[in-house]
Amino acid sequence: MPQDPFDWINTHQEQRRRAGLVRTLRPRPSDSPLLDLASNDYLGLARHPEVVGAAAEAARRWGAGATGSRLVTGSTELHSELEAELAAFCGFEAALILSSGYAANLAAVTALTGQGTLIVSDAANHASLIDGCRLSRAETTVVPHADPEAVRKALDGHDGRALAVSDSVFSVDGDAAPLLELAAACRAHGAALLVDDAHGLGVLGAGGRGALQAAGLAGHRDVVATATLSKALGSQGGAVLGPARVIEHLVNTARTFIFDTGLAPAATGAALAGLRLLRRDPQRAARARTAAASLHRQLTGAGLAAVRPDAAVVSVHAPSPEAAMRWAADCRDAGLVVGCFRPPSVPDGISRLRLTARADLTDEQLSQAIEVIVRTAPAGVPAIQ
Repeated sequence: MPQDPFDWINTHQEQRRRAGLVRTLRPRPSDSPLLDLASNDYLGLARHPEVVGAAAEAARRWGAGATGSRLVTGSTELHSELEAELAAFCGFEAALILSSGYAANLAAVTALTGQGTLIVSDAANHASLIDGCRLSRAETTVVPHADPEAVRKALDGHDGRALAVSDSVFSVDGDAAPLLELAAACRAHGAALLVDDAHGLGVLGAGGRGALQAAGLAGHRDVVATATLSKALGSQGGAVLGPARVIEHLVNTARTFIFDTGLAPAATGAALAGLRLLRRDPQRAARARTAAASLHRQLTGAGLAAVRPDAAVVSVHAPSPEAAMRWAADCRDAGLVVGCFRPPSVPDGISRLRLTARADLTDEQLSQAIEVIVRTAPAGVPAIQ
């Protein structure tokens, strides 16, 4: 009898089980009573009546799906409105909307590089940037985390096109990249800079305009940004922002744009409503940052090793993958949902609880979260240094 071609999966699954790295889906109900510090809904807009209403209205007007790729039937007037308003809000000449932030990063990296190009990539970059580097067929040099001097050294002596890629705010620890220093390193060598601002948009910059705007780099001719609509804007989808000629180039060459169905009208309408809400209430960004700072202050005050947040993500170290899983499960049993990051999701191999602050969290909810996290902390949890 022929061998089952998927028998090898059993071995891999057992290895994951022994290492405490098995992942499972956990569908959530629409009316969960749990306090959520795990989602990326930084501004609390995913359930905002205006955002939900805009999604419903867009679906009624344009249909449930985009019906095709953006270059065929998948572009609606809503897509154009969102691209124009997002580019203006963030300070860039133009924007392009894609079906996800992952697709946006793949599009930007692969379309702006290729054989003969050097990519310099931060060791802690998001998986979508890493996969973009792999698909680009470019030479890729991975440099130590948040090290502009290492970027300079990697670019030294390279004769030809070059692109440095980095998250603006790193999704695991919530620390920010040294964007000004990275830009200076790139300009000294005639390289371009691509920054994934997924965790900066809506949280950093004036009124939430993003990390590039905060650094004074938005709109520069040698800088391109990517972003997601699924975090601070409470919707779904991704975007590339940059000079108009860069966006036009992506329209003609980026495979994850050309060959993918356009973002659904409901998600497009919701993101546009979220963006307009943020413009009307720019203090939402500051409230998210304040909540993150409060979480960090109270966690470290209780003796836990929490990383100081530069945006809305707060990371708390755990002694092992198994301990992190138990800690997260105990928090859930006590009414609190937290993120649990374990290898290979964490490049440094340190397991953590990952907490995401939201602009709509009350002081009472923050105190409740701290009480649960501290009370359920496992033995051997790292203490603050």
